[in-house]
Amino acid sequence: MTGRARRGRPRAAAPGPRGAPPLPPAVRAERRLVSRAASSLRRRLPRGFRPAAAVVLGTGLGGVAEAMESRLSLPYDTIPGFPVSTVEGHRGALLAGTIRGRQVLAMEGRFHFYEGYSLREVTFPVRVFRELGASTLVLTNACGGLDPLFRGGDLMVMDDHINLMGDSPLRGPNDDALGPRFPDMGVVYDRDLLALAEEVALGEGIPLRRGVYAAVPGPQLETRAEYRMLRILGAHAVGMSTVPEAIVAVHSGMRVLGFSVVTDMCLPDHLEPVDIGRILAAAAKAGPGLARILLGCIGRLPIT
Repeated sequence: MTGRARRGRPRAAAPGPRGAPPLPPAVRAERRLVSRAASSLRRRLPRGFRPAAAVVLGTGLGGVAEAMESRLSLPYDTIPGFPVSTVEGHRGALLAGTIRGRQVLAMEGRFHFYEGYSLREVTFPVRVFRELGASTLVLTNACGGLDPLFRGGDLMVMDDHINLMGDSPLRGPNDDALGPRFPDMGVVYDRDLLALAEEVALGEGIPLRRGVYAAVPGPQLETRAEYRMLRILGAHAVGMSTVPEAIVAVHSGMRVLGFSVVTDMCLPDHLEPVDIGRILAAAAKAGPGLARILLGCIGRLPIT
């Protein structure tokens, strides 16, 4: 065989576990990157740090992190594999600390499909949190209200979701070590955590609605006809995030709890021009109430 022929021969894929087919290159690359990010964080986190939960803070909700004790802030651009948030109201740092005796990781700012990232990139932090030992993922977002009984500033706990993003973070080769090929999405949002959230809210005297969140790709907002369609489909709120992270968390075997802050109303016959400043202000105003519910829920999670 000539040297040219040897150089042109395709390289054999790395073998998988004994008796299993070789792992696709994309799966091997993702495994390495998750491991690299987790190793980098372990070197910088306090010795023995094992998060009971990870929290993703959405638009204008970064102030929730102020309740953390012994807080360590790690900019995203210092963590291998983490994208960089480009959205106003998202600070772009991973916080590690303690909330009511529970070790917690919190993302001040998330990544979005509309920023140009793939859904695998958007959800990469969830893989890392699971690798670090987190068993619960708490998601928050700012959203538009579709239910005419809602009002701007309302808080909603997510009972279910509708994925209208046109993609899935699980598309492509599956890594069976991370989760099943066809994960069951019958109960995405943990029933016990949902009941806990409602119990905490009741005890705090904070109104908390329950509803279905529809995820759309963005970045454009919806037309009047699209708002009507979403309402017919059964959605109570609409936004451009959260669902990809929830899907990956369920795939990874994590418990999921989701909250939405209704920053504006999306009633097709009473639409007002979009004002981003007003949306951020509404999210910030609702932040203290959401923080009290989050703190109460986290404080009743099992200590890892």
